[in-house]
Amino acid sequence: MMNVVQHSEEKLRSALVSKLPAVAKLYSDYTEGERRLLEEGLHPGKRGSLFQPITLHSDSDWIVAHPEEPQDFEAFYRDPHRKTPDAGHSTIYIQTIGSFGDVGLQTDRVNSSSHNLQILTGDLLQFLGKRKPKDAFCIVGITMIDLYPKDSWNFVFGQASLSEGMGVFSFARYDDHFYSRNYAGRLKKKLQPRQGDYSVFQGYYTPPITSTLLLRSCKTITHETGHMFGIKHCQWMNCVMQGSNHLEESDRRPLDFCPICLHKLQVAVGFKIADRYKMTLFHPTLTTSPDVSATRLYCSGWKMMRVSCQKQRGQLLTTLLSIFTNQPKPSINPGCGSAAV
Repeated sequence: MMNVVQHSEEKLRSALVSKLPAVAKLYSDYTEGERRLLEEGLHPGKRGSLFQPITLHSDSDWIVAHPEEPQDFEAFYRDPHRKTPDAGHSTIYIQTIGSFGDVGLQTDRVNSSSHNLQILTGDLLQFLGKRKPKDAFCIVGITMIDLYPKDSWNFVFGQASLSEGMGVFSFARYDDHFYSRNYAGRLKKKLQPRQGDYSVFQGYYTPPITSTLLLRSCKTITHETGHMFGIKHCQWMNCVMQGSNHLEESDRRPLDFCPICLHKLQVAVGFKIADRYKMTLFHPTLTTSPDVSATRLYCSGWKMMRVSCQKQRGQLLTTLLSIFTNQPKPSINPGCGSAAV
């Protein structure tokens, strides 16, 4: 039975702003429009709200299975271990591995259950440590080859070293057909890879990059990079920083930050919130793909928008800007919104 995680307005405001004057000043430095957007999160799930509460569907969901102390903005800001970009370390690097690139020399094996090839995560983290540029805030490795952290584990989606600013993540299991007996990555014959023999991956199956796989992958890399900035799992409202214990739970998670986690990220990086969403709406790689009839855009924890013409893009931008200028939100054609992947 589904349960809804609800917090009082007072608790959410305290988590967003803080009761300590020195910390609360960071919030007061926002423009009126920015504060108006962030305070949309004080009433998640309310009719017309841009943000939604967390829903728990089973005992295997993350919050139930992995109890954690919630991290409010004050706890984030005062964390002595979190890392912040500076002038000498201000770049996030993405390193392709395996089917995405030409990196070799890893320990590999064949998974005894799914019968697909896997790479040991520890080897990849060592590789990233050697490849990490001097100006990197962090380096993130991505691969379409399945991963395992040690012999006793079946698999892992990814592994990170936050203190070293490194992480590696696999998107292999985001393919809808991965768990099917007909999955093209299942080996047809027995194979005993030798350590360091990367030739077994030559010509190895790479899943098609579908919209579902791409969306799931974007959520993962956004979530894990958020951890690099010291943002812990979100327990306040529906947010990309929610923990996920399984694929179905991950699919329920939005691509975007809730107001509390957005406040954390903004203080860590220092961007203009309105400018961030203008760029999201009109970034050329999101709006000019010739292969699809409709471009899917996410608007910061609100809803997935399917935008198929310039008129609709303009309508969405008007909706975003209305939040910052205190104008009424225009109505959006229901046919443009979709919560489905």
